[in-house]
Amino acid sequence: MTVSTTSSGQTLPADWRDFFALTKPRVMTLVIFTGLCGLLAAPGSIHPVIGFTAIFCIAIGAGGAAALNQWWEADLDAGMKRTAARPLPAGRLVREDARNFGILLSAASVGVMGLGVGWLAAGILAVSIVYYAVVYTIWLKPRTPQNIVIGGGAGAFPPMIGWIAVTGDITAMPVLLFAIIFFWTPPHFWALALFVQSDYAKVGIPMMPVVKGEASTRRQILAYSILLLPLAAAPWFIGGTAAIYGISALVLSALFLALSLPVAFRRSQPDDTMKPEKRLFAFSIVYLFALFAALVADRVAFYQGWIS
Repeated sequence: MTVSTTSSGQTLPADWRDFFALTKPRVMTLVIFTGLCGLLAAPGSIHPVIGFTAIFCIAIGAGGAAALNQWWEADLDAGMKRTAARPLPAGRLVREDARNFGILLSAASVGVMGLGVGWLAAGILAVSIVYYAVVYTIWLKPRTPQNIVIGGGAGAFPPMIGWIAVTGDITAMPVLLFAIIFFWTPPHFWALALFVQSDYAKVGIPMMPVVKGEASTRRQILAYSILLLPLAAAPWFIGGTAAIYGISALVLSALFLALSLPVAFRRSQPDDTMKPEKRLFAFSIVYLFALFAALVADRVAFYQGWIS
């Protein structure tokens, strides 16, 4: 049985909520949402049970990858204020149990996806898990300030998997959905890294603000925000969506770019509250939810005959 030890030395069974916390529920919410949007926006139809199975497997796979991430980074998490209360650094779980839990979830999600939905979707789900748990967590994150750029692919797979669960093939649209999240990730994460960079510096993780400095990070946030605008609108440009999505993408991306400007052209001061950075980080989450919601609304309107 997995146990944890209290400050008084009393041994208690591990709580189920600690295992749930290993799956990074807040991150999983975004994964589930974008995966569901990819599934709902795809042309064609899917049986509700198979559709539910696909989204469930995406969620479980993401949770397994997150558990493996926390297993590997338990010592690093213990050194950062933002992550010190997680189950492993707080001593509420045995590290090997987190690893086994992650492997179990990952293997089960891929197996069920393959048997219940399709092996192409399952194969891409497996790639996404390995990408996050191995390529990003073990290889990229401790070695290069480009970790979040290359590693951004890990979080970009869900809408592609949802789309492929319906269509059974890879076309331009799911690739564009992947690319949107891929290019969204650096400004989203670097905005966070700017106001928690001391945590990363303390444990030796080479995040961009720590290695290249704030000025370089701010310039790159602006560069990715500029690139994101035409990329987000690309599904409309190629005829994959109608105006509901296209106009929403242009407006949301313009707001994203506008919020990135004060981040790009300022320098933080001692005891700075980092309001522009926090504002951009908060909006970046709203941005992705709203963008993919517009994608689904566009598809529903098309099928209802409200637009053509």
